[in-house]
Amino acid sequence: MGDQFEHAQEHLEHAAHGEGHEGHAKGTAVLIAVMAAALALMEFAAKDAQTAYISNHIAASDTWAQYQAKSVRYALYLSNVETLASLPNASDPAVQKRIADARSNAQRMKSEAGDGMDQLAEKAHEQEHARDHELHRAHILETASGGLQIAIVLSSIAILIGLRPFKVAGVALAVAAAIYGLFGALSII
Repeated sequence: MGDQFEHAQEHLEHAAHGEGHEGHAKGTAVLIAVMAAALALMEFAAKDAQTAYISNHIAASDTWAQYQAKSVRYALYLSNVETLASLPNASDPAVQKRIADARSNAQRMKSEAGDGMDQLAEKAHEQEHARDHELHRAHILETASGGLQIAIVLSSIAILIGLRPFKVAGVALAVAAAIYGLFGALSII
């Protein structure tokens, strides 16, 4: 334990006197600049994922609102069919035509080409899936950004006190965070 304390004290003395510290500091400063650039890119990607999340959330909400409107109209047409069928003159050809029209309109609400309730529900589910994917991507990128920020702090400490283990830890964390963020940006994980 005493040897480790003496070794750390020697490092601090060398750092205080600037012995060999200048080359280490310049290299670490360049590393910090690279980490900062990676952090900026990670933040841009995270903002992009957040924007895509919001867009998909709004689209899914709008599609479900359209589905709900069709659902109400569908229920009204079916109610008209029941009401007309219960009339005393339900066998009248004019009433039968109105019943057939109401049934036809109800069926159109249910499965209109590209815009029926069935198609709208499928489209809304796809938009929700895309929304959830973007939220997951944003979380990964934010976590990677946090890792890069910590790596920058560790590397900055390495310059200040001249201990290489902080630099090594900073570099290791930066590499891990960058890989994690890259996988997230490319939607690999």
